[in-house]
Amino acid sequence: MDTSTRLQENISAMVDGELPACDVELTLAALSEPEGQAAWHLYQLIGDVLRADTAGGELGDDFAARLARRLADEAPGPARRAGDSEATPVTVP
Repeated sequence: MDTSTRLQENISAMVDGELPACDVELTLAALSEPEGQAAWHLYQLIGDVLRADTAGGELGDDFAARLARRLADEAPGPARRAGDSEATPVTVP
């Protein structure tokens, strides 16, 4: 696991109150960087949405179709294997 991914997971765990004490110092250092601050904000927002009262926030009948269209518009390019110097298409299951 790369360092960036680990720090993202640590920030998420900190937001959830589940970060082990041994990881607090490193995670606090990550929060001083713009990427860490953005992650903190995102995880706080996700938590707010999950805790929100859903009354009046029901999904419309066409939600699934609209989501599918937006996801199709954001289709990623070919995946690359770590260490590849060229963009080599990889079949992703």
